[in-house]
Formats: sequence, C-alpha cells, structure tokens
Amino acid sequence: MVYQVATFEKRGLTPRETQEWGAFLDLGERARREVRGHPLAYYLHLLKDVRQKTLGELAKRDDDWLYEETPFWGGQPANNYFKWFHVFEDEINHRGQIRWLCKRLPG
Repeated sequence: MVYQVATFEKRGLTPRETQEWGAFLDLGERARREVRGHPLAYYLHLLKDVRQKTLGELAKRDDDWLYEETPFWGGQPANNYFKWFHVFEDEINHRGQIRWLCKRLPG
C-alpha cells in the first residue's frame, strides 16, 4: 500500500491512511493488538484488494515509468523498478513462509 501511494500517486500517506495501515507498517504491540486474530478471509481479502489495485496501476504504466527516479531510503535516488522489485521479492519470501506454516496446521 505504501509503495502504491509513493510510486503511483507520488505522495506520502495521509493521516487517515496512516491510521488504517499503521499497525501493518509499524508492527510491534499495536500490530499484535490490531492485526492478529482475524479470520483467514480477512487477510485474503486485504491481499486481493491491494494486489488488484497494484496490477491495475502497473498496467497503466510503460517502461519509462519503471526508470523514473525519486528520493528513497535516506534520500537516495531509486527508480520504480527497484522499488517494485523490492515489493515482489518480499512477497515471494512471505509466500514461502506462509506455505511452510500452512503445512504445519492441524487438519
């Protein structure tokens, strides 16, 4: 969600978005209170919505957009290709973690 806002809309999170997504971003105690404990359908719905928006927005852009540079970590320039590679790499790692956990669920 943060990468969507930063790269597609070229802005930071609004206070409302920070409130809505903050626990997912900050983790820690707040995440343990607000993020954990929902039914699986809740997480799948969030993932589906974010993924659909990402795919729709990526479809609107050309290769030139991938190479647009803006300040990133520590104010260093980075292009959208680098930023989204980072997102996809994270998702691949998390998918592996999720598969590992699912294989260990009872029943």
